[in-house]
This record gives sequence, C-alpha cells and structure tokens, in this order.
Amino acid sequence: FAFMLEGLEETAAAQADRGIKLVGRFGSPPQVIAELAREAVLIVCDRGYLAHQRSWRDELARSCDISVLQVEGDVVVPVETASDKQEWAARTIRSKINRHRDEFIRTLRRNCPAKSSLPLHVTGDIDFRRPSAALAKLDVDRSVPKSSRFEAGTRAARRALTRFLRNDLDGYANARNDPAKPQTSRLSPYLHFGQISPVEIAVKVRRAKTGTAEDKEMFLEELIVRRELAMNFVNFCADYDKYDCLPDWALRTLEEHRDDARPATYTRQQLESAATEDAYWNAAMQEMLKTGYMHNYMRMYWGKKVIEWTNTPEYAYATILYLNNKYFLDGRDPNSYAGVAWLFGLHDRAWAERDVFGKVRYMSASGLESKFDIDAYVRWVESI
Repeated sequence: FAFMLEGLEETAAAQADRGIKLVGRFGSPPQVIAELAREAVLIVCDRGYLAHQRSWRDELARSCDISVLQVEGDVVVPVETASDKQEWAARTIRSKINRHRDEFIRTLRRNCPAKSSLPLHVTGDIDFRRPSAALAKLDVDRSVPKSSRFEAGTRAARRALTRFLRNDLDGYANARNDPAKPQTSRLSPYLHFGQISPVEIAVKVRRAKTGTAEDKEMFLEELIVRRELAMNFVNFCADYDKYDCLPDWALRTLEEHRDDARPATYTRQQLESAATEDAYWNAAMQEMLKTGYMHNYMRMYWGKKVIEWTNTPEYAYATILYLNNKYFLDGRDPNSYAGVAWLFGLHDRAWAERDVFGKVRYMSASGLESKFDIDAYVRWVESI
C-alpha cells in the first residue's frame, strides 16, 4: 500500500500539471465511484482481470444510470483479441498474440484536456501529498516492512527501464535466468501498480540501440506473451486462485504421490522465517522478505521446494500463495496466480515421474549449482 500511495502522490501532481483533478476517498470502490459520478455523463475505468476487480466494475455498471467504459491498458494485446478461451500454454497463445502485437506497439500522444477539471467542486478525504497519513488510516498488515529496493512512481519506473536498456538488455536472451548476475528489468512492481505501461516498455525496447534482435525478442516474449498468458488464465478460469484450477494430468499425478515420504517437512512459520536446511532456498526467501522481490528463476526453485517440504500438495499451494501475496510487491497479480499454478503443472507438460512430484516438473539444488555461481547469490542476499 505504501508503494501504491507513493505512486499516487506523483500521479496527482503530474495530473494537476495537465489540468486534471485527482480525487481519492476511502471506501468500497464501486460505491465511491458511483457517488462521485452522480453528475457525470460517462464513467471511464481501466480493466481488471481478477475476480474482485471484475466484481467492482460489474457492481458499478449495475448501480449507475450512465455508461461505464473500460479501457484495456494493462496489456499490449487486448485479452479477447488474442483469444476467446483459456489457453493451455505459451505455445498455444504465442501466434495469436504476435499476430496482433505490432498493431498495438505504438507511441500514444500525450494530450491535455481542452478544459481544466481543477476548479470542479469534487472533494475527497485522501491527501495524496501525504501518503503516510493515508496509509495510517488503512486497516492493513503492518508486519511487512516497506521495501528499500524500489522507489515508487512512474519516474522511478522509467529510470529503471532506462538502466535496463543501457546496462542489461545486451545479452538478456542468455543471461536473464542467472540470479547471481541478474540481467532483468525488475519492472514487475511498476507494472502491477500501473505505474508504467507495457506498451511504453515494448516501444522503448524495440527502439533501443543496445541488445541484439534475439535479446529484444526474448524480452518481448516475457513482457507480452508470458505475461498476457497469465491474464488469459485468470480471465477465463473461475478458480484461478484454487488448487483445483490445475490441469487434470497434474491433479492426477500429484494425487498418486500424495502419500510419498518427504525428504524434509517444515511448518509455514519455519518457511516464513527462512529457517530450512537449504541455504539457497533461505537466501531466496530472505530476498523476498528484505526487498519484496525475488529473481524469477529463484522463484521457481523456491516454490518447487515448498511442494517437496509440505505434507500435501493442497497445503503447499495455499502456503506458496500466502507467502507470495503477503511479501511480493507484485503479488496479488494475474502473474502471481499463474506463476503459483505453474509450479504444479499449469502451462507446462508432464516430465519424468519421481517421488512427491509425480510427473510435475522438479528442480534441484544441484541444478542451481551446475548452472550458476549460486553461492555468489547467497553472499549477495546476505549483504543486503
């Protein structure tokens, strides 16, 4: 919430410079908006794909006598333009997205309204100039500290993108998975809170003078195809946040191995305290606790080990989702739900059968050691 409110502080000032009044109120989103829109002729909102976001917009549309227009700004290719059904994997949606991609990767003109809304007598009870005061009024979990790694706001997002393009795009295709020498954009928190547009990112990546064509294409694959596969998942799967959302083959194989002996078991409290016998896993958990972020390859390893260390796959699923949504700045996001489900077989295929996992993909500590200088990653986390 601190990250969101600090971003809104910048947004309010930037909008005022354009003659646009930004008003914030505490309360139920559809009820607050309906009240503010009593004298409006049209309501324009962004689009959300999660169940509560769709519910807010549906309630708002039912409660108002005026039209509610959704603008799909959180993706490059609109979800239903790409596909009208839940897709099985990146390979089934890639060509559908890429068929339309170039149509939407274009710079939008930044205009100011013909008439300023600043004089309107519309008031709120949130002072965006004092985000800490607004935060103090919210009933939220205050046990999670503010991340010192990320500065909120669109300016910070654009600086992060510039750093990535200058320093890390070159070689991205081969180096993106190395947690010891990370060449990643770290833009996911900004995308989650709407502080930068995926279209703006895509335009700037295409125009960048650094990076090879392969580097750029791999980044756009992650930004557009993989990210929008997650949007497709939560949009078309009603149970996207439940264990039962998994494909049938994954549910069957995990059920068959439900009673397999675990090499170790840990309570949720032990996991949350990073108190396991696995130094690599503990380092990944510490990165999450300290910064609200974790390198994507370590996220995969981190989640796979929780499956291995908990008594049932359902409890593993619930535990991973709980930790993900509590500590990650980009948690509670379509990518979060798709990423957690991927750990259990969503958007993946069957692999060689083994204990606990059955045919669900497995990841090992020896795999980290063979690919990366994983001890360097551990040392880096300890230095934070």
